[in-house]
Amino acid sequence: MKRLLSVILLAIALVTVAFGRPAWAGDEVSGAKVFSANCAACHMGGNNVIMANKTLKKEALEKYQMNSLDAIMTQVKNGKNAMPAFGGRLTAAQIEDVAAYVLGQSGKGW
Repeated sequence: MKRLLSVILLAIALVTVAFGRPAWAGDEVSGAKVFSANCAACHMGGNNVIMANKTLKKEALEKYQMNSLDAIMTQVKNGKNAMPAFGGRLTAAQIEDVAAYVLGQSGKGW
């Protein structure tokens, strides 16, 4: 009986690890606050008021190869074109959180 229980628990653990939802390194709840305070003026609802085609929507993130946590974190930290760099204004944790929020929202369709 103990052996059967061990096998069942092991199977549950393996299924959970193999098919579990991937976790973002950042905290989306905190990222939502950072986004609201720093990004929403230009990116409300995942849009882009400066460069209309470069939105934060899933399709645009994929098209411009910005669909990873690292890519978004680099963009937020260093800026590019009309987007200012936030590396001097936000902590590394805040940048990671806002990147997780953007990825999460893009997956939900904003």
